[in-house]
Amino acid sequence: MAPDDPVDVPARTARLVLAPPRHEDLEDVFALYSDPAVWEHLPSGRHTDRTRTALLLQRIRDSWDAIGLGSWVARLAEGPDAGRLVGTGGCDLRMGVTWNLSYRLHRRDWGHGYAGELAAAATAAAHRVRPDIPVTAYLLEHNSRSAAAAERAGLHLTWRGPDAGNPDPGAVRLLYADRPLSRIVVEVLTAS
Repeated sequence: MAPDDPVDVPARTARLVLAPPRHEDLEDVFALYSDPAVWEHLPSGRHTDRTRTALLLQRIRDSWDAIGLGSWVARLAEGPDAGRLVGTGGCDLRMGVTWNLSYRLHRRDWGHGYAGELAAAATAAAHRVRPDIPVTAYLLEHNSRSAAAAERAGLHLTWRGPDAGNPDPGAVRLLYADRPLSRIVVEVLTAS
């Protein structure tokens, strides 16, 4: 799919507008990524400066430009808070072998089904752009909310093991996928 195909335009779920990130999103996304509450399961992932967030947004934008899909910025579509950032999420190509489904929401927006809406839209977009590539979610074992969202998106637990590179040597990762994965793909995804 070419970068200018229709997936690269704002998408809509029942309650969210999903759009590729723009420079204007930096402050809202930094506020989300710098909040310790949303990094409860991986404190080392927290952004402490805007440069890190700007680099993240640029990598996501590069994905959109190169392959026609990446993560979205998710904002409320309607109501008195229309336009307010709910979070980020979508499918990004991981190591060239799978789509990585991700979602990160403001704490105030947990428990309202937004992760499920985002995950469903992202999975559908990934299947439109490159249906031959599996959709996966790679998450920490104790993050039960993320595991539940992955399962609601139709992903199934494929692998459980040590989290390579995590500062916590006891950390365990789970790999979910929408289809069976080869041993080689699992090894590539879980080695780093």
